[in-house]
Amino acid sequence: MRINRVEDEEAWKKARELTQTIYRISDEAGFDDDHNLRRQLRQAATSTMANIAEGFESGTDREFIRFLRIAKRSAAEVQSHLYVANDRGYLPTGAFEAAYAKCEETKRLIGGFIRYLGKRRKRLAPHPEPPVGS
Repeated sequence: MRINRVEDEEAWKKARELTQTIYRISDEAGFDDDHNLRRQLRQAATSTMANIAEGFESGTDREFIRFLRIAKRSAAEVQSHLYVANDRGYLPTGAFEAAYAKCEETKRLIGGFIRYLGKRRKRLAPHPEPPVGS
């Protein structure tokens, strides 16, 4: 099945859910005085989603894989920021665990997509022609 819109891609959908979760939890009172952490957390989540979309439109599997790797690193950045928020007492343990798990699921889907595109690139790569006269 060919995906024609990034909105139909599972990794992008999960990254969107992650972004919604991050915006919701960063609206909580603990973040009121830590605008920098709130901004970084939101930017990293948004970057995850945006890089999947940008890669989807890149035109080549190689370039798409590059953007997917950036998206995966952005999801890892969200996890790191979640630890800071948790350590500062901005998040209840349940909210931290749920958001962290959403990051893990997002990274898993992105990783699967990277593997799929990598295998597809190898299948579609031109085979070298045998030397003339062989």
